[in-house]
Amino acid sequence: MTDTSPPYNHTRAKRNVTVLVLAQAFLGAQMAMMFVVAGLAGQSLASNVCFATLPISLIVLGSMLTASPLSAIMQRFGRRTGFFIGAAAGACGAAIGGYGLYLASFPIFLLGSFVSGIYMSAQGFYRFAAADTASDDFRPKAISYVMAGGLASAVIGPQLVKVTSQAMVVPFLGTYLAIIALNLLGALLFLFLDIPKPKPETADSPRGRTRWELITTPRIAVAVICATVSYALMNLVMTSTPLAVVGCGFTQGNAADIVTGHVLAMFAPSFFTGHLIARFGVERIMGLGLLILASAGVVAMQGVELENFFIALILLGLGWNFGFIGATSMLAASHEPQERGRMQGLNDLIVFGGVTMASLASGGLMNCSGGSPQAGWTSVNLAMTPFLALAGGALIWLLLRPKET
Repeated sequence: MTDTSPPYNHTRAKRNVTVLVLAQAFLGAQMAMMFVVAGLAGQSLASNVCFATLPISLIVLGSMLTASPLSAIMQRFGRRTGFFIGAAAGACGAAIGGYGLYLASFPIFLLGSFVSGIYMSAQGFYRFAAADTASDDFRPKAISYVMAGGLASAVIGPQLVKVTSQAMVVPFLGTYLAIIALNLLGALLFLFLDIPKPKPETADSPRGRTRWELITTPRIAVAVICATVSYALMNLVMTSTPLAVVGCGFTQGNAADIVTGHVLAMFAPSFFTGHLIARFGVERIMGLGLLILASAGVVAMQGVELENFFIALILLGLGWNFGFIGATSMLAASHEPQERGRMQGLNDLIVFGGVTMASLASGGLMNCSGGSPQAGWTSVNLAMTPFLALAGGALIWLLLRPKET
């Protein structure tokens, strides 16, 4: 059944944004929980500490591989169906991961991580769903408000880790049981989502551009590059943070607090990021995000005291916010509705492909370079340099090009 009402209904758009903000806050808490404990659990289960962050890499790999299929499902059956699939996969992945912890089986734990990646992929589409029923003026604000829902997840997730990680005889098993409950309860939110299903394609429907034509469009190409670099570098550093904090003599509670500060910085600016984009332009905000990411690396390499970790991770979150939300806004305004499933799936395939590589590299750089946690932490942060240069160069190239009509 297709919708015949105007495509941009402000009341409908605000309702959908509210639902998606709550989903980001409640369901999204599971990602903060897994990023705090998965590396530590992996370190205890893996026979080689170089593979400690492999569970996080498998989460991101699962997200990467399912982005295009999920996007196609949403294009055909609607956003609600895709989001229900994501929540179901989140619960199943946590159940498998918890079983792996119970058996002390690293392969089963990795399988659960991979399945959990399907939820991560679905969550990535919340920001695009916010734009579906929003007007051109409201679109950047809708995207940023939904991302701001992560502010609550930044508090809920790590605090739940503190309560649950040692609540059972098997470390971290309680955390994974809590994630199952989050998914089962949070999925009910999508019953209130009101996004029309895309109209079925007919023989005379506009087909839009091919994937190659889309990805070689300058604004789309730069948006994808900046989104990939922002997200991948944030993941590279955040994945290693709990290992670095504990390795430098601090506690798991300290690591959880630092991740809380980081995730707060990721999402708190979202209340005004959309307004900044509307006022100063998306390119300036993306450029500012890349500069802040670079400053995070500089602070991290100045020392391994708690304040260094806190400041570096807060800057990392803020840089991600400006870079990633800016890139998402640029992408959402650069393709047609009939190209939505094709382009958004391709974008997240590329973005999470980069994030997968970053998370795989993170454990090796942290645990297997330099011979000490301090040296590994320095290697992680130095690795950001060439990718920031790539994204910054692409953005400058776009700004110097003649304006497209």
